[in-house]
Amino acid sequence: MFKATTILAYRANGKAIIGGDGQVTFGNTVLKANATKVRSLHEGKILAGFAGSTADAFNLFDMFEGILLEKKGDLFKSVIAFSKMWRKDKQLRQLEAMMLVLDRDNLYILSGTGDVVEPEDGILAAIGSGGSYAISAARALHKHATLKPKELVEESLKIAGELCIYTNTNISILELE
Repeated sequence: MFKATTILAYRANGKAIIGGDGQVTFGNTVLKANATKVRSLHEGKILAGFAGSTADAFNLFDMFEGILLEKKGDLFKSVIAFSKMWRKDKQLRQLEAMMLVLDRDNLYILSGTGDVVEPEDGILAAIGSGGSYAISAARALHKHATLKPKELVEESLKIAGELCIYTNTNISILELE
């Protein structure tokens, strides 16, 4: 796994939430501590988060937004079309990048190798170097705590930020209700 950020997505009780840390690193140097790596797309109906190079993020978000428009907001059709485009582009498929996209009903992990993965539980997914920490915390909190979904995402990302050197605790969270 490349060394870049933490993004966590959570779907529960008709809500969709995505959060990410704010740290941008270059090698072993922090370039920025308050970046926003999560976005609301397609008139606020889709949430997306990105782990990888900042310049690549803007490109891929714009490409995905264009496909969402073309597919009239159908998330499943959009992720399939986006995956094909990303995989077929010689330069884009070399990116060490991943995306999480979700709405109230669906959650997908996307990569440049053509992966479109729907998490087994359909509830939680995480990407980036702190993703394992964040999803572990989120699973434990989901199972054993009574936090609101947004609080669960925030607390899980804080735990990841305390453990992963490529993740900080300057967290951005977006929510669909």
